[in-house]
Amino acid sequence: MLRAAIPLTLAPLFWAGNMVVGKLVLAEIDPVSLTFWRWLLAAGLLLGIAQLTERPDWRAVLRRWPLLLALAAIGMVGYVLLLYFGLSVTSPLNAALINAANPALITLLAVLVLREPFGWRKAVGIPLGVLGVAVVLTDGALLSLVTLQLNEGDLLVLLAVVAWSFYTLLGRRARDIPPITSTAVQAVFAVLLLAPVVPFTGLEWPPSAGGTWGLLFIAVFPSVGAYLCFNAGMRRVPASTGAIFLNLLAVFTALIGLALGQPITAPQIVGGAIVIGGVLLASGVGARRADARPADARPADARPADARPADARPADARPADARRAPSPDLPVSGSAPEEPDRRS
Repeated sequence: MLRAAIPLTLAPLFWAGNMVVGKLVLAEIDPVSLTFWRWLLAAGLLLGIAQLTERPDWRAVLRRWPLLLALAAIGMVGYVLLLYFGLSVTSPLNAALINAANPALITLLAVLVLREPFGWRKAVGIPLGVLGVAVVLTDGALLSLVTLQLNEGDLLVLLAVVAWSFYTLLGRRARDIPPITSTAVQAVFAVLLLAPVVPFTGLEWPPSAGGTWGLLFIAVFPSVGAYLCFNAGMRRVPASTGAIFLNLLAVFTALIGLALGQPITAPQIVGGAIVIGGVLLASGVGARRADARPADARPADARPADARPADARPADARPADARRAPSPDLPVSGSAPEEPDRRS
């Protein structure tokens, strides 16, 4: 589980950077331009990394093009555009609160569609994580959620959450494709899907140096890093388990704000602890595995060698006609094997 927890923790860290930096870049260019440049730059990096590290059979990979095209349309074009358009007309608070519903929605779909088990850990950990996100984003003033105003941007963010949920479930069908290669081909398809749209919307490049650096950051970390980490981690755990880590997005967003000089309050610290607790509980990280039993707790059929049944006789106890030649699997020595201790 730890090998999955590390990349699944890095993914929301990189996406938290996308929330902060993306908001700044969107002040200079439109969402379609940002999404197009993001995947065009990321595709070149991903293709190079895939060829150097995985050396895939590209013909075999491209035979899966319908699945990869669907993943690109849902998770790289649909989700990103809905999120960026939503952020342009709604507040970060509303968007983050709606995103907190993502793990619960993915878990629900995984249970209904993939028939994944739903144990007590997830039943407790998921609501606990949502509560922690609410505490972080409202600074402990949970009653302010009652007067929260919703607008069309909130609906777009909600649709983005739905798109990402289906992307997560559909991505499990691509587990036979190397993760970097899969992400690279999806990025190429994303560019191809956006190319016919760009002539109608226009293509802009950030006019300032800060906007350019922000775009490059988004292409490298939230695009290449986050998608690689998320897809690699989700290959090792059920969809409902991996989705829990998305609640860390709010915690990392608050920490990035702290690094940029924004103060962090006691309720945000408490809420972050609640989120982390919910993630650990629902994912089972650190929990004792049921099959990690001590030797004395093994089932009766897992007996040691000295407890073998009587018909499992040593070599010198076999019938005379079965001792004509030594077995190639047994060591050949000048002395007969020692008689086993039968006192037990």
